Amino acid sequence: MAKYLVIVESPAKVKTIKKFLGENYTVTASNGHVRDLPKSQLGIDVEHDYEPKYITIRGKGDILANLRKEVKKADKIYLATDPDREGEAISWHLYMALKLENKKVYRITFNEITKNAVKESLKNAREINMDLVDAQQARRALDRMVGYRISPLLWAKVKRGLSAGRVQSVALRIICDREDEINNFIPEEYWTLDASLFVEGEKKPLIAKYYGTKDGKVNITSREELDKIVAELKNTEFKISEVKKGERIKKAPLPFTTSTLQQEASKVLNFSTQKTMRLAQQLYEGIDIKGSGTVGVITYLRTDSTRVSAEAEVMAEKYIEKNYGKDYVSAPAEGKNSGQKIQDAHEAIRPTDLDRTPAQLKDSLSRDQFRLYQLIFRRFTASRMAPARYETTSVKIDAGEHRFTVAASKVVFEGFMSVYTEEDDKEESNTLIRGIDTASKLTLDELLTKQHFTQPAPHYTEASLVRALEELGIGRPSTYAPTITTILARRYIVKENKNLYVTELGEVVNNMMKEAFPSIVDVNFTANMEALLDGVEEGKVNWKTVISNFYPDLDEAVKKAEKELQEVQIQDEVSDEVCELCGRNMVIKYGPHGRFLACPGFPECRNTKPYYEKIGVACPKCGKDIVLKKTKKGRKYYGCIDNPECDFMVWQRPSNVKCERCGSLMLYKGNKLVCSNESCGFVTSVPKGEAQ
Repeated sequence: MAKYLVIVESPAKVKTIKKFLGENYTVTASNGHVRDLPKSQLGIDVEHDYEPKYITIRGKGDILANLRKEVKKADKIYLATDPDREGEAISWHLYMALKLENKKVYRITFNEITKNAVKESLKNAREINMDLVDAQQARRALDRMVGYRISPLLWAKVKRGLSAGRVQSVALRIICDREDEINNFIPEEYWTLDASLFVEGEKKPLIAKYYGTKDGKVNITSREELDKIVAELKNTEFKISEVKKGERIKKAPLPFTTSTLQQEASKVLNFSTQKTMRLAQQLYEGIDIKGSGTVGVITYLRTDSTRVSAEAEVMAEKYIEKNYGKDYVSAPAEGKNSGQKIQDAHEAIRPTDLDRTPAQLKDSLSRDQFRLYQLIFRRFTASRMAPARYETTSVKIDAGEHRFTVAASKVVFEGFMSVYTEEDDKEESNTLIRGIDTASKLTLDELLTKQHFTQPAPHYTEASLVRALEELGIGRPSTYAPTITTILARRYIVKENKNLYVTELGEVVNNMMKEAFPSIVDVNFTANMEALLDGVEEGKVNWKTVISNFYPDLDEAVKKAEKELQEVQIQDEVSDEVCELCGRNMVIKYGPHGRFLACPGFPECRNTKPYYEKIGVACPKCGKDIVLKKTKKGRKYYGCIDNPECDFMVWQRPSNVKCERCGSLMLYKGNKLVCSNESCGFVTSVPKGEAQ
């Protein structure tokens, strides 16, 4: 009997796949990568055509020895690692490490771990795709060059143990830029005006929003403007000038890609990107289902395709017709697959079998697995359903020259929304009074006015950062989660109530990267690099060309930065704080939470204490010094040194200038000073010679 060996990446899949294949198949796992660049050196021979030096990963010796034994017994070897560039590279490394040159070796991939998919993949066995492997080698080499050449500079300049990464540095830059934008944002005042109107014969008033005049829209930007309009509306008759009915449709959402799954799971389930990927991996690799053994319940989780296989389309159609009715099945879209690279074998993330409903699997899944599976199940089902239809009514109400509007909509056919609604589907349900028309009589009940201020762009969350990275073309589906996890772990950013904030350490690292390595933290440069790597994957660009073009510039920038570093040999900054244990002047150092004071007499004197940077402004509550402080998580703010006695705090840096209007403290916002009293809103330019 012929013996076949199937090598997969993770032990979790072994059990699942073994079940689908006969007695003649041995299934075993490589536990991810078996070879990598050495940790102790760059591992890329710059002098000899940038050849990478691979070594067996520490601790993988036994796994390889075991695989070699199995290889000897096998007549055919199937490399069944994941269906992406990383998986292709693992297969190639296995081929090299196990010396399989003279063996019958086949590469197989499946997008879902189900019996059909695995059997089908054996029929479509192929050779290793070296373009995919080279794209991964190029990515690995570039990341290694950036990390290994730049990190030592950060150790010398800031503190040991820091590191720079190719994609992480850009992600940090994006967050820092948003933080600057928020800090420099000047709120602008505006007012809203609503009219509460009684319609003859109705008890409930109708609320109409101020639109402007008959000539066009008007934005009310001050109290004076508002008072003028209100005065003009007094004793004016309100009349309905137009009632317009219409229909609007809302299309079904696309099925999930890696990025949209991470965003929705963050919004709806409050999962971090890392948690979403961990749970999706479990659902893909195989769940032990009562009564039918282990099976993969979703397709492969790293994809940027929204394509769905023909079989899955048919499965969805049957499921929807049976459970919801024929009207709910979406009409087949014409040429839906045009555009993007459709030869991609990848599909969107979907359930492998719609007969396995979330309710049926509930007992076999953990609570979080169930919630994620339910989200994927509903989204995929909805993506194959008919659009929702709304009946809309818009009413124009005129009062003299002024115009108010009322808009209302009601669902006439739920379509996909019977399965899946997104956060923003909870529309204004301004149910209009039936039979309202231009003859309806109106009486003004009251005018409702409200002051508002424009808001800056929001802080990034993990979900919105993933979206930004994807839109800017930085990173790929497999890199979003590790990128965010890494910058959080290094404490360059912190997460507070979903929002991401830059820490002091993150600011220092970002400023240094912007100064010494502008191209690495340049968004366009990084996006172009991703496009080149895609070119390698498509066989259009030689991977060594990409690296040999990149390395000399990096090398030059590193040497220049090293030279500047030697000239300004970093001395610890001495403070005027005296160590109470030994009398030496304490020095300022960087720790994982930012700066702190340490005794220079280390190791005999190990005294340390928090460092508070005074900003030369007195506390408006108690007159003591205002200092720069940090929250528990590491976010910067300004507070009184006499805390907890005095509770004064602001997020923006205070100045010594007092507000001309109300006497409050003025805060810096870029090149402007803004009153700290929110209801005052006074803004002025920073006086000459007054530096932040």
